[in-house]
Amino acid sequence: QSKHKTRVVIGGSHGKTTTTAMVLHVLKYFNEDFDYLVGSAIEGFDRMVKISAAPLIILEGDEYLTSPLDPRPKFLVYHATHAQVTGIAWDHINVFPTFDSYLDAFKTFINNLPDKAPLAYYDGDKHLEALTVPHKTRLKLLPYRALPHEVEKGTTYLVAAGERIALKVFGLHNLQNMAGAKLICNELGINDTEFYEAISQFGGTSRRLEKIREEGSFIVFRDFAHSPSKVKATVHAVKAQYPSRKLLACFELHTFSSLNKEFIAEYNQTLAAADEAIVYFNEHVLELKKMPSLDTKEVATGFGGNVKVYTDSTALYEYLKYHSADDTVLLLMSSGNFNNMPLDF
Repeated sequence: QSKHKTRVVIGGSHGKTTTTAMVLHVLKYFNEDFDYLVGSAIEGFDRMVKISAAPLIILEGDEYLTSPLDPRPKFLVYHATHAQVTGIAWDHINVFPTFDSYLDAFKTFINNLPDKAPLAYYDGDKHLEALTVPHKTRLKLLPYRALPHEVEKGTTYLVAAGERIALKVFGLHNLQNMAGAKLICNELGINDTEFYEAISQFGGTSRRLEKIREEGSFIVFRDFAHSPSKVKATVHAVKAQYPSRKLLACFELHTFSSLNKEFIAEYNQTLAAADEAIVYFNEHVLELKKMPSLDTKEVATGFGGNVKVYTDSTALYEYLKYHSADDTVLLLMSSGNFNNMPLDF
């Protein structure tokens, strides 16, 4: 279906859904004709995939296997003509048992790009820096860092051409991803001024730093963060946005990787920026995944700091409800749902 299209593939261990959504938002803002495939519901789009006769398709490029019968990373199947990689941090250990095997997937992705293909990449990532060195003359390399910005009274502003542009999203990682999205949009004919105009109206994606409640000075955010790099970036983003408020961060171990006792150490200090940190896991999920049980003390030690560990979602709900107070930001991070815990804090 996309054989004769321009194929933009956005990959990376973190932020690829949001970055893809940013590009989609900007293109739609200017009524461009395009198809897409993205991994989350996005405001303004009726569905998560569109296939038509459009000359362009934007694809979220997941590195996970294509199917149980096809072990190739998904992003290799899309045959990108344009690409962005947001960063590399080990994940999916059930498919990539070592970091080197995980890194090889991204190496192959970059190696497979056609000559002169634009590749936007976060140049603060040492792994990406190393992977792009052999391609300095073969590809059109577009390194980026976070766009210039300021935070004032809970609002993040882009600083561009002497102007301040208020954003609906926040967080250093989002400003990094936004810089890459701008470069991709530039390659598709959108100039900087147009990009800034459109991106100021971008409201984020479902369960990516999604504000689900605000009452006075009490705010609740829900986020899909599950890998160590995502958890750390999300916690830092919320704390930077609300530095004067107490940050209560609650993270659920839910994926195969996160529930693996050998992987727990990768989460060390990822919750350190929070004023209070809680880790939850459901013992029944371990049984369903046929994984060994976890010891709560080992989990606490693995995360480091004064982390509380819960295995009872009812007790967790009561604790969070009791501590839902003024001047507090509650951050819920999970690829699951805390065992269907109510969110009426």
